[in-house]
Amino acid sequence: MKESSGKARDPLRNIFHRFEPELWVITVIQFFTVIGFSICMPFLSLYLYQDRGLSMTMVGTILLAAGLCSAVSQALGGALSDRFGRRPILLTATFVSIFLYTGLAVLIGISAPVWAIVVAYIAGRSTLTITRPVISAMVADFTSKERLTEAYGILRIGANIGWAAGPAIGGYLATFLSYGWLFGVPALTCGIVSLIVFFFVRESSRRTNRKVGFRSILPPAGARAFLVFTMVSLLLFIVMGQMASTLSIFAVDRVGFSTAQYGLLLGLNGLIVIFFQYPMTLALKRLAKFRALILGSLLYVFGYLSFGWITQFGWALGAMAIITTGEIIHSPVTLSVIGELSPQDQRGRYMGFFGLSETIGIAMGPLLGGILLDAFPSDLRLVWAPIASIALIAAIGYYWWARRFRS
Repeated sequence: MKESSGKARDPLRNIFHRFEPELWVITVIQFFTVIGFSICMPFLSLYLYQDRGLSMTMVGTILLAAGLCSAVSQALGGALSDRFGRRPILLTATFVSIFLYTGLAVLIGISAPVWAIVVAYIAGRSTLTITRPVISAMVADFTSKERLTEAYGILRIGANIGWAAGPAIGGYLATFLSYGWLFGVPALTCGIVSLIVFFFVRESSRRTNRKVGFRSILPPAGARAFLVFTMVSLLLFIVMGQMASTLSIFAVDRVGFSTAQYGLLLGLNGLIVIFFQYPMTLALKRLAKFRALILGSLLYVFGYLSFGWITQFGWALGAMAIITTGEIIHSPVTLSVIGELSPQDQRGRYMGFFGLSETIGIAMGPLLGGILLDAFPSDLRLVWAPIASIALIAAIGYYWWARRFRS
């Protein structure tokens, strides 16, 4: 009996029994959402820059505009899920995304005007992004507070299985398929998600009578700890936004890696999350959340700063490993903090607003990276040093936040 009890207390041996079955369904949904997105979207910058001749500053501006629209739709999606329920919003967003991504693939396939491709991209991304705060809120709905960090770690594993497979598959397919076919993949994965939601997802929240408008998107004015935490996290999201656009141009165009090697870089990121995310979340239980956030930010500093001196693919893999370690420490802890700070009947609203800041930050990242790449084409140290300094400021911000709002 003692041996059995000991095993029951071993989280790694009993991971599938520690959480509600709904968490695993949500994780599968996250996987299909991400794999479709990651197969094609990291190559959008390459398509616009190399095939259509846009400057990196212009590419960054387009991604910023897409991010701002996605940020608003994400915040709106969280508020709508509080008002009408999680399941209807998930189903509607994924179903509409099927048609939008199909249209995007057709436009790229026929080399339509850039403005038409940009409009279709923004519409598809904004619609699919609605699902993100809904999924995050559902995890908090189904999970006790003491296991939130673990649960979000599992959700990230599902997402990063998609990130591991997606870029590697996309990089391989890009060697013999046109971009039009690549950008058609999200339409297929959105169809799969729609079927999963329809047949296997049950409602997790009580609907409210709160009207959905601009005020319902914003958190209450008195939520100072939440607002400050969100603003500090925004800085690190800007750094995270370098992963796709800036890194793709750096790796393929400036250093000379192949698109397949760039895909492997992102694939390594996903593999590390898959194998080490859950053990890391268990280890983080012994560390105060604010210390984990500071540590994760500092690893981003060292990882991105090292790219300024990299010319060999092996060293690039090492830098990616450092960045990913920071990611698996930082990301689940931030969502756990938001889950603890948000009232149950406003969880979608809080997750949506936090997702808004995340999307804005990640969208600002390519613009900053594009400006730096255009300004310093021959000295990559001047590209990555300013980016790393933003992560350092975020680490200092988390320390200040902890001292001010630790209770």
